[in-house]
Amino acid sequence: MSEPESFELTPRSTSLFGDEEVALVDLLDRLLAGGVVLVGDLTISLAGVDLVRISLRALITSIAPVERPGTLAARAERADRELEAGDG
Repeated sequence: MSEPESFELTPRSTSLFGDEEVALVDLLDRLLAGGVVLVGDLTISLAGVDLVRISLRALITSIAPVERPGTLAARAERADRELEAGDG
């Protein structure tokens, strides 16, 4: 009878970021940049009778402001420049 073959398994990273260490704030930044969906259900029952049921469905994402030439910030900068040019 022959001995069973032994296979060496090399451990592999199951982390989303590989072997890289990630700070909590960086992780939150990466998650919020793409968006996070939270879904959950909580049921409180007594003697087999459901008393309270809470369902949570939330989409959490970050929104970056977009500045265009006609925005309030751009108009305020233009007004400041015109004031400075008029005083000189």
